[in-house]
This record gives sequence, C-alpha cells and structure tokens, in this order.
Amino acid sequence: MAGQSRKWMILVATIWIQAFTGTNFDFSAYSSDLKSVLEISQVQLNYLAVASDLGKIFGWSSGLALMYFPLWTVLLAAALMGFVGYGVQWLVITNFLSLPYIMVFICCLLAGLSICWFNTVCFVLCISNFPANRSLALSLTVSFNGVSAALYTLAYNAINPTSPELYLLLNALIPLVISFTAIIPILRQPPFEPLPPDGVRRDSLMFLLLNILAALNGVYLLLFESNSSDVTSARLLFGGSIILLILPLCIPGLVIARNWYLRTIHASFRLEGSGFILVDPDELELHKGMLAHEANRESYEDVVQNTVKTIAAEEGGADELLITRGQLEMLGTEHSLRQLLCRADFWLYYIAYFCGGTIGLVYSNNLGQIAQSLGQSSNTTTLVTLYSSFSFFGRLLSATPDYIRAKFYFARTGWLAIALLPTPIALFLLASSGTVSALQAGTALIGLSSGFIFAAAVSITSELFGPNGVGVNHNILITNIPIGSLIYGFLAALIYDSHGSTGIKSMTDSVVCMGRGCYYWTFVWWGCLSVLGLGSSLVLFIRTRRAYQWFEQARISSNIDS
Repeated sequence: MAGQSRKWMILVATIWIQAFTGTNFDFSAYSSDLKSVLEISQVQLNYLAVASDLGKIFGWSSGLALMYFPLWTVLLAAALMGFVGYGVQWLVITNFLSLPYIMVFICCLLAGLSICWFNTVCFVLCISNFPANRSLALSLTVSFNGVSAALYTLAYNAINPTSPELYLLLNALIPLVISFTAIIPILRQPPFEPLPPDGVRRDSLMFLLLNILAALNGVYLLLFESNSSDVTSARLLFGGSIILLILPLCIPGLVIARNWYLRTIHASFRLEGSGFILVDPDELELHKGMLAHEANRESYEDVVQNTVKTIAAEEGGADELLITRGQLEMLGTEHSLRQLLCRADFWLYYIAYFCGGTIGLVYSNNLGQIAQSLGQSSNTTTLVTLYSSFSFFGRLLSATPDYIRAKFYFARTGWLAIALLPTPIALFLLASSGTVSALQAGTALIGLSSGFIFAAAVSITSELFGPNGVGVNHNILITNIPIGSLIYGFLAALIYDSHGSTGIKSMTDSVVCMGRGCYYWTFVWWGCLSVLGLGSSLVLFIRTRRAYQWFEQARISSNIDS
C-alpha cells in the first residue's frame, strides 16, 4: 500500500512541474523590451514567438528519448534546455551579451522545446500511475500549466516590478529548481499496484478534493494579483500562492494516515481466529482487486466489442455504414502513424485545434502589443494574469465530463465544440470595441476557451486514437501550434506594421503602432477562422458521438456484469 501514497506524491510533483513550466505564456510581458533591445520589427518579433512554439514540432524527440533514457534524465534535460534558452535571452536583454538575431531565435526554439519535454514527462507520469483515472489526472495537472504566467507575475512584483527582463531570469531558474525537487518522488516511483474494488471511486474523491484546492488557487491568483502594487504585499501574496501549491501534499498524508489506521487501530479491534475465514481480510481484498484488474484487462475490450456489435445489429447494419464512411467504430483503438494521418476524424480534430486553441495562444503572445496599441501598456501584466487565470479555470473545467458522467453523459468531442464557442465571440467583441472592459472580457473568454482545449486535447487524443500512442499522436496534433503561430502571428504583424504610419511612435529603430486599427482586421480574420474551427468541431462531434455512446453503454454493461 506504500505505492498508493507515493503515486500521489508523484502527482503533486507533476503539479509543481506544470505550474512553473508554462513559461511561454509570459512572453508578452517582456516582448516589447526584447523588441526594443534587438531593434527589430513586429514581424521579426513574431518570428521569435513562433520559434518558441516551433519547439513543439520536435516534441516527438521527448518520446524517443524516453525509449532509451530514464524518465528523470529527460526531466533534467528539459530543465537544462530551458535554463540555456531563457538564460541567454536574459543576458541579451540586459545587454550583458550581444548576439545576432538568428542566435536569439535558436534560444527561443530551445526554450520552447524544453516546455514540450516537460509536458511529455508529466503525461507519462499521469498515465502510468493513474490508468483508471487517466483523464482526471491529466486535466488536473495540465490545468496548473495555465497559472504559470500569474505565478511569475507575482514573483516579478515581489522582487523587482520595474525590470521586465526579470521574467526571463525566473523562466530560466525556477523550472531548474523545481525539476531537482521533483526528481526525489520520481526516483521512488512505485511499481503498478491494482486498485481494490472501491479504489477507483476513492481516487476520484481524492481528485475532487485536489480540484477544489486548484480552484482556490486560481481564485486567489485572480483576485489578489491586482493588489500587489507594492513589494511587501506582493511578497505576502506570492508566499500565499506557494502555500496553496504545497497544500496538495496533504493528500499523500491522508493516504498514509488511512493506511496506518487500518494497520494499527482497526487491526487491533478485529476478531482473530473465528474459524469461519482462513484468509486475512486485507489479503482477501487485495486478491479480489488483483483478480478484478486482471479480468478487466483481459475482457474489457471484448465486452466493448460485443456491445458495439449488438447495438449495431439492432440499428440495422449501422456498423457497416460507419466503416464505409471512415468513422470511428470504437474508442481507444490504437492508431499507427499511417492510420492516424489517413483518418478524416484526425484532420477535423486538427483543424478544430488549429482554429481554436492555437489562436488563443497566438493572442496571448500578442497581448503586450495589443495592450500597447490601445494605450494600456501599464496593464499588460494584469492582462497576462487575467488570461493565465481564466486559462487555468478552463483547464479545470475540462474535468467536468468525468465528474458528471453518471448523471449526464456527453461525448468529449461535444464538450470541445462548446469550449470553442467563446473564442469567436471574444474576437468579434474586440473588433467592435476598443474599451478596457472589452479588452479584459475578450482576454478572459479567450483564456477560458483555449485553456479547456489545451487540457481536454490529451484525453480526446487518447480516446480517439489510443492511449498507448498518445505521446506520439498528441505531439503530431500540436504541430499545428507552430504552424498557426507562424501564420496567425505573421498576419497580425503585417497588419500591425502596415498601420504603423497612423499614430507612430519611435522606439530606437522599431515601429510602435497606436490605435484600434493596429489589430482591428487581425481580430476580424481570427474571428472568422475560429468560426471555421467551431464548424469543424461540430462535424467531429457528429461523426464520433455514436462511438462515445457505444463505449459508455459498454462500460455500464461491464460494471453491471462484474
């Protein structure tokens, strides 16, 4: 039973890793200063943002590394890549070092690759330690990636709120420190232990408690970040946020306390030698759990397939129709690379992500220039925190389908379509109004939408194309992020520079555009593209909802039979 407490320690370690490695979300906080120091145009600045996202194209390298090296070495390699990538940029922006533009580009690429390696490590830890509650573990840990910008903003305000380059130093150092801390529980990773019959339900309650603590963390950052106007209050607030991140350690403590109680207090009151049972009750429950796990592992797929065939027969050959149309017959089927790329559902999913979550990420990269063009430069860090906090809440909400499935079951691809809806609303709102309230509301909506998509995507990829290949398949999916970052960012930069002649300011040799026109057409084009993504997600939902229904009915049938 020691493994049951250690796996929660690993979950807390992944929470810490995710909370401090979403360093690409604070790019807009120092992008204007980086642009000034390098004396580059908005288009060139966009290429640096693209470079950070471009690291995801090489995300498959993390899966390859895990095939040959221990997980802890991959974690340290990610930390070292981030340390070099962000550390060199800090030396450049503080004028300690002078490098050509191409070298800064490579540093941004290396920093982006480190984030992808961190994420892969966390995905593997969640899937291997919580196979029965995989989606809950993934949505919880990935959600903390959304608070990184808010945490770094608090740290920035607590140390030196007049030095934007401090973000880069923190981005280099903090993930390195966290990685060395997280290695301790990772090295003591327990072997897989089958859960007892009530183990899945008990773990779900643990996840519910952790989600409540996570929600408190998000509310805390959202409500109190704006109150950190002076260094003293900022330090107190940053200390409070660290305490909230330490609180999840209580969960392993609860598991250890429960096990100690069962071994000592409860055992001392148990009647021994009754003659009616020759097996120790604890060993009997463990034996039942092992048998149940083995039976489920061997027969669950057969149950699902039989249920699918039965329902298909009742619907008069619908199974054949699904195959001819190339729709998914059953969730969780493993897909090879060739099968993945030949499936229409994957490309619908790809377009939905490309025109949804990726637009939200590019919006966050441009948030510094958007605020500057509307005369809100002083509120840039507040807007970054707003986006980060609502992205965090969106990621937490991605676990909703798993908590309410007993009373209301809805395909996860349907939830994806709902999550995409706020993005076009926000973008058209930003195009129609340049007020501060519209900017804040649009930023919050985009953060909420993109956060849900980022967190739900891992579970959707696992369900549609198989859990075993999720490391490779998901990295193929997120290749749309650097592509979208390049296209969307380039579009925004061209429009920005073309309006530089209207209300231009001089900042060394770079151009600063002022006024609503700087991003008006960008918001319009992004809004139209997000509508395309919404339509693609609706088609994906229509094509996959039957497979989800069959899978849920098979799950219920399996539980009744067992």
